[in-house]
Amino acid sequence: MEEVRETSAWVARNSSHVTIDSSGLEKVVETMKESIPKVEWDYEGIHYFDNGPLTVQYLFVLDALNFCFWPDKDLNYDHLAKGLKEALLNDHSAFDADRLQKYTVIIALGNDNQSLFSGPQLRELLKWPRSLPLEEERVRLLHEVGFELERSFEGKASKLVESCGKSAVKLVALVTRHFPGFRDHSMYKGHQVFLYKRAQIFAADLWGAFKGQGYGEFNDIGSITMFADYIVPAVLQQLGVLKYSSTLANAIQASSEIGAGTEEEVELRACSIFAVEKMRELLSIKCGKQVLSVELDLWLWSVGVQCPSLQHHRTLSIYY
Repeated sequence: MEEVRETSAWVARNSSHVTIDSSGLEKVVETMKESIPKVEWDYEGIHYFDNGPLTVQYLFVLDALNFCFWPDKDLNYDHLAKGLKEALLNDHSAFDADRLQKYTVIIALGNDNQSLFSGPQLRELLKWPRSLPLEEERVRLLHEVGFELERSFEGKASKLVESCGKSAVKLVALVTRHFPGFRDHSMYKGHQVFLYKRAQIFAADLWGAFKGQGYGEFNDIGSITMFADYIVPAVLQQLGVLKYSSTLANAIQASSEIGAGTEEEVELRACSIFAVEKMRELLSIKCGKQVLSVELDLWLWSVGVQCPSLQHHRTLSIYY
């Protein structure tokens, strides 16, 4: 996680399109210092939970698919979490490693001679009436998760978690080593930048779901950073913590797509990580309380999803 912090700090120092406003940061911290907001991990009851290995399997499948909802204006994270929960309630073997490898993608030739992808089984599983954004990638990642769990962890995500020795940092390292679809990093001005959103959020989901016990017990949960996505940067900008160049602000306002791996996209994500780390440091100095980046992220994200008018950047990516 030090790589995530250090490379994000490097981006923030060399950023061309996104800056962190220290006065805006101070103001937000001032409003929070008397009562640091606490948000329950599963405050709407949208997740599957049985306090055992099946919950771990559910969370790993969920976080393998937890990316890129915005191309479908009606689709959001809740649909994914609830859809997978219902599938598992109906069939406890739905996410067995061998089953995950059998989801199929149908490829048909369209009128313009372009290949059209569809994942009818995944859509049926989620009870979604039309193609999912990046559907073929979602099916590919299910295959990857099923194959590697079967090959290296007896088919069980719980075995993956058990092998980390109660270390969230080791868990993130194991996930990114074994599952290429979780290797969330970019090149920025000649430097490699590590972000690891979905690998980190898997550790955080375990910690939140199991309330820091059992499969969610990590002796270094404070090492996890925030999870650089679409929503949190937009909330930080709305709070006056992040400032955008006029070009970037106009692109976001116009809902223009921002390419994955571009300077703008990497800066939005890396500067968000750096800003939340600074918020955490300031809260510690001003109130003497140790606040986790995970807790700050959960609060910022919950603020964002409750604000339908929030304008976020649009990037097609499997990483968030």
